[in-house]
Amino acid sequence: MARPVSRAGRAAALLAASGLLAAAGRTVEGSPPPRDPRPNVVIVLTDDQPWWTIPHDPPPMPWLQGRLEDPADHWVRFPLAFVNVPLCCPSRASLLTGRYAHRTGVLTNLDGSRLDEGSTIAVRLHDAGYHTGYVGKYLNGYPFGRGPYVPPGWDRWTAKWQGSGATVYFDAALVEDGLAVPHGSSPEDYLTDVLAARAVRFVREAPRDRPFLLVFAPTAPHAPWTPAPRHEGSFLAADFPDPPSFDEQGVGGPAWVRALPHLPDPGGLREARRDAAEALLAVDEAVRAIVEALRARGDLGRTVIFFLTDNGAAFGEHRWVGKGCPYDECARIPFLVRLPGVLPGARPDLASVVDVAPTVAELAGVPLPGADGRSLLPALEGRPAPLRAGVLLEWAGDPTIPAWRAVRTPSSLYVEYATGERERYDLRRDPWALRNLAGRDPAADRALAALLDRLRG
Repeated sequence: MARPVSRAGRAAALLAASGLLAAAGRTVEGSPPPRDPRPNVVIVLTDDQPWWTIPHDPPPMPWLQGRLEDPADHWVRFPLAFVNVPLCCPSRASLLTGRYAHRTGVLTNLDGSRLDEGSTIAVRLHDAGYHTGYVGKYLNGYPFGRGPYVPPGWDRWTAKWQGSGATVYFDAALVEDGLAVPHGSSPEDYLTDVLAARAVRFVREAPRDRPFLLVFAPTAPHAPWTPAPRHEGSFLAADFPDPPSFDEQGVGGPAWVRALPHLPDPGGLREARRDAAEALLAVDEAVRAIVEALRARGDLGRTVIFFLTDNGAAFGEHRWVGKGCPYDECARIPFLVRLPGVLPGARPDLASVVDVAPTVAELAGVPLPGADGRSLLPALEGRPAPLRAGVLLEWAGDPTIPAWRAVRTPSSLYVEYATGERERYDLRRDPWALRNLAGRDPAADRALAALLDRLRG
C-alpha cells in the first residue's frame, strides 16, 4: 500500500511540479546546501473591503484583477468566502488562530488584549523554522496600554499603533521592532505606501536558507476612505451603481433594520464608495510590488499568496453603513489564493477566514491543534473533498445591532437574534436579501437552525 504523502511533502510536490524547485536538491561538493522545500507564505489582509470590489468593472485593483483573468497565472478565487464575525478585531484574531471568535474570546474591537498570542499560526511556523514578519494593522487597541512590544512568533514587526482604534492614512505612528516611529503628513507618508515599502524590504532581506511568513495588512480601504494623493479622482466618472438594497424601501427585516432611517445623504455614500475604490489602487500597487520582489529573488514559484479582508462594509445597503450586519455586504469577503502548480479559476467551495491558518499549517507541515477551520488545499488542488454545508457567522451585539448568530450556505442565509427574531433568505431568488422568509416554511427553518447548532457546537 502506498504511504500517504505528508502535508509538507504535498506542498513541496506541488511547487516541484511547476518546475521551480528543480535545483533545490543539488549535492555537488562545494554547492550550497539544499533549500528548505517548504513554501513561503504571504498573507495580504485589507481592512473593510467589500466583496464586490474584485472582480469589478471598473477595477479598483486593476493589476490583481488582471492576474485573476490570466489563464497562465495560478490565482484561485473563492466567490463564496465569509468571515466569522464581521468586525476588524475578532476577524483578525480568527485569521491568526483558525478559531471562532467565541473561542478566541475576541468578540469586539475592545477585546484585542484577550487574544492568546502564543496560539497563533506565526508561533507555530516560527517554532518550525520559518522567518516571520508582520507589517500593518494588527488588532484594534494595540499595544493595549502596554507600550511598544512585539508579540511572540514574529522576527520582524512593523505594526500600526492603534491607540483608540482610529484609522488614519497620514500622521500614523508605527511600532517597528519594538520602537515607536512617527510619520508625517506629506504624500510620501501615505500609510499604504509606507507599509508597502516595509513589506518589500522584508521580502528582499529574508534569509534564503529557510522559508518565510509575511502578513501585509494595510488599513485601506477603511473609513475615512482616503486614496493616495496620486489616485484622487481616479473614479470620479466611474459607475458604481446602487444595488437594489440601497436605502431599502418597505423594509421587512428585523426590528433593528426597520428602526433605521432612510439615508440622509445618499450622494455622500456614493462618493464614499468611489473613495474606497480609489484607496484600493495603492493596495493594488503594493501587492504588485511584493510579487515583483518575490520574482526578483527567484521565490515567486515557491511562495503561496493569500489575499482577503477582515470584513466587508455596507455603503447604504439595508439603510446600513459600516459592518456588523449578517448580510453579504458585511460578512462576505474577497478571498484569493495564488498557489503555483494549480489550475486557476473560481472554486465553488464555501471558505471562511478561519480556514487561513489551517491551510498555512498544512502547507508548512505543522500541527494546529484546536482549529475550527479546515485546510483549503484540497479545493485549491482539485482533490475530492466533502463540500461544506454552511459556514458560521456570529455577532456579540452593540447598541444598534443586537447579538445574532447565523449560517450562510451556498444558497441561503439564516439568522437567529438574541431578541428572538429570525431571518431566512433564499439567495438564489433573492440575492440582495430583501424578502424575509422566516416562518413561511417551518421545515426549511428547522433544517437551517439544526445546521447552525451543529456549527456553533
